[in-house]
Amino acid sequence: MTVNWKSATIWRNVVAFWIFGLCNNYGYVIMLSAADDIIHKQQGDEDSKKNTTCIADLGTRACDGRQSTGGVLLADILPSLIVKALVPFMLSRIPYGFRHVLVIGLQTASYLVVAYSKSYTISLLGVVLASMGSGIGETTYLSLSSHFPRTIISAWSSGTGGAGVVGSFAYAALTEPHLGNLSPKSALLVMLVIPVIFAVAYWILLEFPSTVYSPGYNPSTWLIPEGYEGEDDIEKDGSQDNLKKLETETRVPQRVTNFKEKMFLIKPLLKLMIPLSVVYFAEYLINQGLTQLIYFNCSEGFRLSKSSQYRWYQVLYQVGVFLSRSSVNVVELPLLVLFLLPVLQLANALFFFFEARYAFLPHISIAFALILIEGLYGGASYVNTFNWIHKNIEPNVKEYSLSIASMSDAFGIVLSAFTAIGLHNYICDQLG
Repeated sequence: MTVNWKSATIWRNVVAFWIFGLCNNYGYVIMLSAADDIIHKQQGDEDSKKNTTCIADLGTRACDGRQSTGGVLLADILPSLIVKALVPFMLSRIPYGFRHVLVIGLQTASYLVVAYSKSYTISLLGVVLASMGSGIGETTYLSLSSHFPRTIISAWSSGTGGAGVVGSFAYAALTEPHLGNLSPKSALLVMLVIPVIFAVAYWILLEFPSTVYSPGYNPSTWLIPEGYEGEDDIEKDGSQDNLKKLETETRVPQRVTNFKEKMFLIKPLLKLMIPLSVVYFAEYLINQGLTQLIYFNCSEGFRLSKSSQYRWYQVLYQVGVFLSRSSVNVVELPLLVLFLLPVLQLANALFFFFEARYAFLPHISIAFALILIEGLYGGASYVNTFNWIHKNIEPNVKEYSLSIASMSDAFGIVLSAFTAIGLHNYICDQLG
């Protein structure tokens, strides 16, 4: 009975954390997939027939006056970065359940605001809400995972990768005229099922260990007591004893470090953080600065509309990321390849820059293939970077090292968002 209980509990928690990863990153992915549609709101949805039908003859290529989707990317990543920096200091004593409610509320509000907004500015407010929810959620669920066995981390990571594929494909399929044929507004309202799944996973599926603080109805219990380590005075049955073993069997004690020591620990990580930042800078420059300007006519573009082409670019990128993020147990890249990936991704970005400027590709299938490769580069760089840190950094500073290294990809994304706006405007000026 003990073995069966343990196995069932582990699987329930693994599935719960996979759903956490999926749902937490879902809003972020949806907002990037909907970025081109969000830009349309600035001009009005009714004047964009080309957004639902393929273009028979491109004629003389020119920008249609819309802003870069880099603005949406900036709204989707910068608030998350700020929140990640503040949450460990401001919400550390807030019970996980309350934080979960906040995450669900922000995600729900983001879908509603973007769906019903009539302007670009209000739509960006909705994107900011999604970003804040994602940032609070990531710090919350990663912190919560410290109360569970190490397998929970892989479940969370897999879920975040799944969010990219499921989210981008769901939005593209629902809005594709040949498939779901829903308006962007209706597609976003359909996504309201995600917060419901989120809530079920936390309050019904997840098995909480005794070390996770549970508040009561009395407001005096709504803050986690200082130094709380679990309820020692509860009467435990056999299953609770087993759960206690699950809580502690993989816990790694971490060294207490001061500010100077923490800064010193960054130095050996720079050889990995800088390449990862460059990879993400290049790939998000492609996704949010260049692909918006790369489109094909009916015969060369699988009869996809201009907006549909952009959405399927996002899907293929996320497929590449998911495949490579799941590959580390099969193919582990040597350190030298991690230094090579930024060069390859920058070459990819340069290729797409010339395509956006001169439109020399004969068919969209080539662009699709290159974007899939772009996703493979990005996912491989991410998973192998953190795999190397996990295997080679001293165990007593591993938690801090992984945490600080996680900022490198986000830094590259923020930098690419600012660059994408200027690059988009430059190409539009060249096209006339």
